[in-house]
Amino acid sequence: MLASNWQRLAALVFAFAPPLLAAAAPPRPIFVLNSLDADISVIDPVSFKQIKRIPTGKEPHHLYLTPDDKSMVVANALGDSLTFVDPITAEVQRVVYDITDPYQLRFSPDMKWFVTAGNRLDHVALYRWQPQNANKPLELVRRVPAPKTPSHLFIDSKSSIVYVSLQDSDELLSLDLATLNTRWKIKVGKLPADIFLTSDDKFLLVALTGDKYVEVYDVSAGAGMAPKLVKRLKTGDGAHSFRSLGDGRHVLVSNRAGNSISKIDLQSFNVVDTLPGPGGPDDMEVLPDGKTLLVSSRWARKLTMIDMPTRQIIKQVSVGKSPHGVWTLDHASRQ
Repeated sequence: MLASNWQRLAALVFAFAPPLLAAAAPPRPIFVLNSLDADISVIDPVSFKQIKRIPTGKEPHHLYLTPDDKSMVVANALGDSLTFVDPITAEVQRVVYDITDPYQLRFSPDMKWFVTAGNRLDHVALYRWQPQNANKPLELVRRVPAPKTPSHLFIDSKSSIVYVSLQDSDELLSLDLATLNTRWKIKVGKLPADIFLTSDDKFLLVALTGDKYVEVYDVSAGAGMAPKLVKRLKTGDGAHSFRSLGDGRHVLVSNRAGNSISKIDLQSFNVVDTLPGPGGPDDMEVLPDGKTLLVSSRWARKLTMIDMPTRQIIKQVSVGKSPHGVWTLDHASRQ
């Protein structure tokens, strides 16, 4: 009888108790694009070991997540294709061909536009994103001439403006997504690469790979009004790629030739910390703890893990030739 009473009590408690929290999802894989091996290294986030390689088209350099969070899109520049990969299972979902020279890529925040920088063929391609069309998810609307050597892209929060760095003409280009026309084009410093727009859409940071500076431009003026240079910020040799720290206050820039990473305060536009970046640091990812940084060490063929509070290199894992893009679904905020 006592056992029966306990069973009835347990049943009542179970019936009226709130549902149990779901077990924490296992950490998702880390992806590194091996540009000269035409494949992706898949890294186990627990053991920090490479567990497999995924073939892609020629020269995969950059990647981006689809707006529905279901696919990691890898741009194969010389393969004229996009490889869609499941960010959880690390399985190839599909390959989209006839995407001419996709070096860098971006989705607009409103999920209507997919933009690529044709680094080799000097154009910016504007596609309509139509995921409901399984046979043709991307519809080419226009290729905008962008001489010379469009490198990196950024789209404002209103999905109205595309900013493009032109690496070999030392210029910055602005395109209007409503009219698909050029808003302005200006001269900047040597070999502009990655660009980063502040969350208020007011300031655009330009990393100068041919120098040791990041230039900061006020781009808040109206259409047709040229941006104003407000600061040249010394970081390190070969300033190249940005990654927001995720705290709404700081952004990191990798100094590829200087083997360092600079932490920039977005209020004062000053360098407030310097981290080690061995082996030619390129693209970066910040893990959810906001303290752990992943860096593709391009010349060393490694993925490097750095503890930012102590500035210590924790681990390195060997990957393929010329590792470039690095990404995981388990990352800190992009803001």
